[in-house]
Amino acid sequence: MPEQQASPSVGESLAPEERLRRRADFLRCYEQGHRRHGRLVTVHVLERGQEAVHPRLGITVTRKVGGAVIRQRIKRQIRETYRRWNQRRQLPPYDILVHVKPAARQADYHQLQTEIHRLLLPLVRR
Repeated sequence: MPEQQASPSVGESLAPEERLRRRADFLRCYEQGHRRHGRLVTVHVLERGQEAVHPRLGITVTRKVGGAVIRQRIKRQIRETYRRWNQRRQLPPYDILVHVKPAARQADYHQLQTEIHRLLLPLVRR
């Protein structure tokens, strides 16, 4: 009997419209966005136009942080933190770019999660 892979249920992944994908969008966030600094990451936030519906997340991790395995692990942890955050649906339609600092290499998942939530919480609509 062939093994069947379980399909992700609704909300188990970020939809394409919830991700920053184009280089121009990343550069615009870096150049025009407001910054919120933390010990492990810097978050660049840029308001989008009136036609936008969802916030979009982008992540950058440079080689200064570590090798490919470490960089991918950190990106997975950040995506998981954002995806499971129950207040992300209350965020206005911003472009959110998370730039990871080299200090994140020694951080565990809980430390990274706490910092991401602390930096994103002021953006939530009241």
